[in-house]
Amino acid sequence: MHTRRRGKSGSDKPAAQSPPEWSDVDADDVEARVVELAEEGFDPSEIGMKLRDEGVTGTPVPDVRLTTGKKIGEILEEHDASPEIPEDLRNLMERAVALREHVQENPQDHQNKRALQNTESKVRRLVTYYRGDGIEPDFTYSYDAAKRLLEE
Repeated sequence: MHTRRRGKSGSDKPAAQSPPEWSDVDADDVEARVVELAEEGFDPSEIGMKLRDEGVTGTPVPDVRLTTGKKIGEILEEHDASPEIPEDLRNLMERAVALREHVQENPQDHQNKRALQNTESKVRRLVTYYRGDGIEPDFTYSYDAAKRLLEE
């Protein structure tokens, strides 16, 4: 978005219609584990990786959507365990706050001043996307507001 590069082409996940034969995990167990991990403080992407690596009762879960028929975010919304701030917005805000603190300590670091401008631009764009859905309708991004939100 803010670089001269054209991006990377990546491979797409194969379109599978059902979970693999070796995966015999119960959908209710997977949903319970997703909610349990969310209550422990893990983000949805971290939950997916934990289920892939550790699994449920020792059996790895290759794909939550194929096993349960729902995405991790949908499961969390059903059980009122979804995060207050969407994960991508939270990560960008954390990055912007860290960059702001770095630029305040190092005022001659022009490269990171530009990185801060780009990151805050992305945050503002995401805030307008999530306004009223994932965050309050009257929220506007500022360093102080982001710092306050991230401390909660």
